[in-house]
Amino acid sequence: MSNDLTPKTKQFDEIISIIDNARTRALKAVNAELIQMYWEIGAYVSKQAKNGGWGKSIVADFSVFLQTRYPTMKGFSAQNIWRMKQFYETYSENEKLSPLVREIPWTNNLLIMTGCKTDEAREFYLRLCIANRYTKRELDRQISGMLYERTMLSGAKNKELIAGNGGLAALRDSYVFEFLDLAEPYKEKDLRRQIVSHLKDFILEFGHDFTFVGEEYRVQVGNTDFFIDLLFYNRALTCLVAIELKIDVFRPEHMGQLNFYLEALDRDVKKPNENPSVGLILCTGKDDTVVEYALSRAMSPTMVADYTLHLPDKTILQNKLRELTELALESSEEKNG
Repeated sequence: MSNDLTPKTKQFDEIISIIDNARTRALKAVNAELIQMYWEIGAYVSKQAKNGGWGKSIVADFSVFLQTRYPTMKGFSAQNIWRMKQFYETYSENEKLSPLVREIPWTNNLLIMTGCKTDEAREFYLRLCIANRYTKRELDRQISGMLYERTMLSGAKNKELIAGNGGLAALRDSYVFEFLDLAEPYKEKDLRRQIVSHLKDFILEFGHDFTFVGEEYRVQVGNTDFFIDLLFYNRALTCLVAIELKIDVFRPEHMGQLNFYLEALDRDVKKPNENPSVGLILCTGKDDTVVEYALSRAMSPTMVADYTLHLPDKTILQNKLRELTELALESSEEKNG
């Protein structure tokens, strides 16, 4: 590029934005048409399977016919045609979810369709995909990590806490860090360094609205320097999020330290247009009763969460979610009765 053009490049930014937005809209339109085509093929095969006696052999012949007729198009394998049928039958009677499936890629639709057993879980991941533009790898990780079950459990357990402190809505009381390369025993600084070196995966677990500010973030109070393990900014909540890392179970004294940090952030770092800072204590375990007592007089919005370095047991989480749902239903019936 000529040096004469260099100062003018900023003038071209608007044009670049127009082109990029047009490309994004075009890709979305192409994807929507592809999903619609798969939907209609699925509807046709579903009808033929029910009324026309179509089975594996006919679908195999149908697959060969389509691949011969459209040799440059992919996606017409017999296996994928059966998936189109399942796709149509999964969503055809759901007016709420059927429009959403057209907004995400086919590979992500397949992950959600095969990895979720309920419409509630499917809706959760569909909306998450649309909001965060997940890649296949990112979505697969969220489903494997039981994000839906963990989010529902956290919301049910902390309903009153979240209702009283809107800033805590973006946080959960349990996190999974299976992507960290940590061997027992490890120190808090090892945990912090591993998180920073795997920041993309860490933010994927926390949510895309989190932006990293710094590690061992220094705040000065009086003549003394203090250091916050990790500091983030949440765009949706418009606030700073201070995270303190612990390699043992939660203890009440942890709360005093974090509240002190939050006060320092609000007085000296927070901008006038931002909401009060939010705190999160990450520990290896916690007694819910101890946490409740510790939080009962907390002045700042704070949550205590435990973390694990291994993917959770799917059956255990599903059973816990089922138990909480049943308890909520029983409580509702008692109130109404």
